[in-house]
Amino acid sequence: MTTRLSYYRHGMTTSSPATETPFATDVKVTADALAVQLQDGRVVSIPLTWYPRLAEGTPTERRRWELIGPGIGIHWPDLDEDISVEALLVGLGSNEGASSLQRWRASRRRSANKALQPASRTSQKAKSKSRSRAARG
Repeated sequence: MTTRLSYYRHGMTTSSPATETPFATDVKVTADALAVQLQDGRVVSIPLTWYPRLAEGTPTERRRWELIGPGIGIHWPDLDEDISVEALLVGLGSNEGASSLQRWRASRRRSANKALQPASRTSQKAKSKSRSRAARG
């Protein structure tokens, strides 16, 4: 005689997972967290350390975001960062490699240094000449 085990329980129901990912409707980035409001009313909050580009961005850069499509993700143009709502919901942080992040940091340093350097003498002379002409006018 053989005994068959059954793991099925009668009368027990479970909810099935949603088939569609909800869209983002609003985003807030604090010094510590990324909070995304979803169309279904949920707010997903994630530690900012999960996304190094956001963590290293300035408050102004963090505030400048746009929705991707109808809200399937969020894009930060100043930080070149894209995060999908689906990734947020399953708890995925940034999957950026270390070398890619280093290149991004280096490009930010180069941009910052360019902004701090004085204009070249040639462009300063050209501006001075055009001001003199305008004054003689």
